[in-house]
Amino acid sequence: MIKVLVPYDFSQTANHALNFATGLSSNYSGIEITVLHIIETPVTTGMGTMGGGLESVPEFESQIYFMELIETRKKQLKEIDEKYADSIFNLKTKLVLGSVFKGISESIADQNPDLIVMGSKGASGLEEVIIGSNTEKVVRTASCPVVTIKAETDVTKMKKVVFASDFRDSDEKVANRIKRIQAVFHAQFYFVIVNTPGNFETTRESMNRIRTFVQKHHFENIKAEVYNSLSEESGIIEFADDIDADLIAMTTHGRTGLLHLITGSIAEDVVNHSKRPVWTYRVK
Repeated sequence: MIKVLVPYDFSQTANHALNFATGLSSNYSGIEITVLHIIETPVTTGMGTMGGGLESVPEFESQIYFMELIETRKKQLKEIDEKYADSIFNLKTKLVLGSVFKGISESIADQNPDLIVMGSKGASGLEEVIIGSNTEKVVRTASCPVVTIKAETDVTKMKKVVFASDFRDSDEKVANRIKRIQAVFHAQFYFVIVNTPGNFETTRESMNRIRTFVQKHHFENIKAEVYNSLSEESGIIEFADDIDADLIAMTTHGRTGLLHLITGSIAEDVVNHSKRPVWTYRVK
């Protein structure tokens, strides 16, 4: 049984993510999908009545709207349950109250999914640097692979996958995860190293590293590529554009706090700016 978690907010991108998750059943039998919807608890921050500090107090109007929203979402989730009741896969819905990211994190810990599929609108500028999105946070912290979706994607037509890496870390778990994607989609894989001015090396060096990785983990049906660009992020996206890839696969080190602000994350940048689905897996 493959357990798939779909954080769902009833947006268009969330529908794309749900369609992607259900579409996996065409390539892989024995899928269990959990559609998770989280309603954030409304609070209003104001001054205390005795001139004290700030306090958070739910307004009466907000409480009424909140209760109506809960009932509406329950009905909508029930409709999803009924829609997929006779499907070849198992699907269940779950409603949680509280913080979106906390709710997703707790569901990951409780359910231990094999895959998370999330819709993503991307971010740019100040929002990307300071705020980020819940999708970014999940990509950074999830213990299982995450697929981010921005547009309607036909799972049955995913035939070209780009796996971008420097191939310096020959992790057995990563190799096995990549093999699983290859088996599910029956896709042609492109193993690519992006060569940048700030981190230049010869094509021979790059190709030898890819070749070593392929031979060590016994990969088949692989095309090795070296792509030149001004940055790793732009190079990955440009290469995927050039070959009209259906999916980009990457690993991330999941850095948080000050280290994340200083070094950033190529995977998160690609998730933000790529129009294609992106598969990410956090490695230690």
